Parts: sequence; structure tokens; C-alpha cells
Amino acid sequence: MKKSFFKFLAKLNKIVLPSFTKKRLDLAKASKIQLAIIGWRSFVTLNSLD
Repeated sequence: MKKSFFKFLAKLNKIVLPSFTKKRLDLAKASKIQLAIIGWRSFVTLNSLD
């Protein structure tokens, strides 16, 4: 159940949240909100893959 929830959440993140890698964002210049979004996306991705 947990894995399927995170898979759904990962698909939702892909649709709703912006992709900073396509925008070539420099992590040193990223704002706190951008870093939080990057962290959230990586957390959801790692849990959906396990």
C-alpha cells in the first residue's frame, strides 16, 4: 500500500511541481522553497522505488 501511494504521489509531483533540472537551476543559487521542492521530490521518488 505504501509503495503504491508513493508511486501515485510521484506521478502527481511530475504533473504539478516544476522540474528544476530542465531549467538548469544551480543548487547554490536556489531559494529555500526551491530546495524544499527538490527535497520533497527526491523523498517521494526514493520511496516509490523501494
